[in-house]
Amino acid sequence: MGGYARFQGWRLSKPRPGLHLMPKLFTDPEAIAEDIIRDVGTDLVVGLPLGLGKANHVINALYARAAADRAIKLTIFSALTLEKPKPKNLLEQRFIAPVIERLFGGYPDLAYAEALHANALPPNVEVIEFFFLAGKWLRVPFAQQHYISANYTHATSYLLARGLNVVTQLVAKRAVDGVTRYSLSCNTDTTLDILRARAQGAASFKLVGQVNSELPFMPGAGDLSAEEFSAVLDSPATEFPLFAPPSEPITDTKYAIGLHAAGLVRDGGTLQIGIGQVGDALAQGLIVRHRDNAQFHAVMKRLANRTEPLPALETGPFEQGLYGVSEMLFEAFLGLIDAGILKREVDGVLLHGAFFLGPKSFYRALREMTPSQIARIQMMPVSFTNEIYDDEDAKRRARVDARFVNNAMMATLMGAVRRFLGTCAMSSSPNMAWPISGENPTPM
Repeated sequence: MGGYARFQGWRLSKPRPGLHLMPKLFTDPEAIAEDIIRDVGTDLVVGLPLGLGKANHVINALYARAAADRAIKLTIFSALTLEKPKPKNLLEQRFIAPVIERLFGGYPDLAYAEALHANALPPNVEVIEFFFLAGKWLRVPFAQQHYISANYTHATSYLLARGLNVVTQLVAKRAVDGVTRYSLSCNTDTTLDILRARAQGAASFKLVGQVNSELPFMPGAGDLSAEEFSAVLDSPATEFPLFAPPSEPITDTKYAIGLHAAGLVRDGGTLQIGIGQVGDALAQGLIVRHRDNAQFHAVMKRLANRTEPLPALETGPFEQGLYGVSEMLFEAFLGLIDAGILKREVDGVLLHGAFFLGPKSFYRALREMTPSQIARIQMMPVSFTNEIYDDEDAKRRARVDARFVNNAMMATLMGAVRRFLGTCAMSSSPNMAWPISGENPTPM
């Protein structure tokens, strides 16, 4: 067993004291914000998921209430705030505005992010992030000064220590035998860990959902009964297209890196990949190695500039296959499943992840999977994907011959690697961008 089945044990089999049997349903963001304030009070400590899973309308309504009423203290804990690209001048606007509208049109801007960029955050509102897009918040002193240098794996402890009392999250919805269920979908990462803390009596907060019909309903630990939520915003008026960054074209250099990395992945092993050109190139290299092995050998010989490939390389097709366990899921993993490379099951699962982000085609592919196909992809808490300490023996047996492939911003002569996501100011300069890893690679 790889630990997945054991993790399921914390989920509740009957309603707990203090939980609504059914959440209050709302169609108006202002009304749900008013209900949250009435339930929780005027000192709000609100947790937002990393990246895609933010309930934009709910947090915007809470922000608007705090901006209009200084008696409300709003602390927002966030990570990887997603924003539409903004043209810097008229020429850029003329060229890129139609592309932005086509790719991101309809995605609601986050009011707190706009206020941060304008240096216009009200004094009773505080925004704290632990995961930045590299360089995104340069020359924004408040954002950098309120950054928490926290490892993604340990972010939950920071949220709980600061008195988290509200979690707002975008969710998928479905009815099973006439009973409504909600899926945490793209962001089981920290939410499942803090829900486990609540179930154990170590936390008390309101879970508030916003339904989005474009979110894939992901089975597994993030498939929750309605009783876990205190309130849900569900209306056609608050539907919006998911944030969907397009895949970048892969350069020849990145393809070469990906092919070299493909020669380091051992059959029967475990794979984690980071998003970006290198991850896409690696996936393509693995597919060539598996489907056209002679061609892969020929390419590797040319890249090595020698008659024989390097003896240390792994160059055979995948007989046993790989098991995927990755903090982040993205489209390349689906290609590896389709190619028959990700086929080594752990507890009946090919791929475990904690959050996902990708182009529209990725979300559509997940939505259109059959129940048997989607059951092989399970979303888990980040404590599951990034650590081995819970059920360590089983995880070590499952995660053999692991390979971690990510982009990086800096590599030091001492061997330290700084990841490309996450920046913080390590000095008083508002122009300092210092990368810090959001991951805690599992030792194998």
